[in-house]
Amino acid sequence: MVHFYETAEDEKLKFAVIISKTNRRYVFCKHRERNTLEIPGGHRETGETILETAKRELYEETGAVNFDITPICVYSVTTEEDSGTQETFGMLYYAEISSFEEELHSEIEKIVITPELPEKWTYPQIQPKLIEEAKRRGFLS
Repeated sequence: MVHFYETAEDEKLKFAVIISKTNRRYVFCKHRERNTLEIPGGHRETGETILETAKRELYEETGAVNFDITPICVYSVTTEEDSGTQETFGMLYYAEISSFEEELHSEIEKIVITPELPEKWTYPQIQPKLIEEAKRRGFLS
């Protein structure tokens, strides 16, 4: 289950996810080991601010070198674990990318630039909801 918040305590933010566009088209990633597409993002590393995480992940996963990035909101994903319900928090961003590096330097095989949302999501229970929330908040048309 996905929930949305205006804010959360900084230390709770474990992930950054960056809905990205270039020339009014979405930018998605295809991981080398999957046949699905995903929104760029990933885990926060020790000592990073959540914005630093977002910028690093955007660069690593898309090759974006010039971009404007804006926070949208905090999101959480609740899962059922053996130890009970687990809620994990992340920050959702929007980025407008103006230029990319030629080569990717990560586990991402390629980026896909498209006007359409994917049919095959890596995280179908989560990422379409993040897109819907960004639209609801006026970040996407």
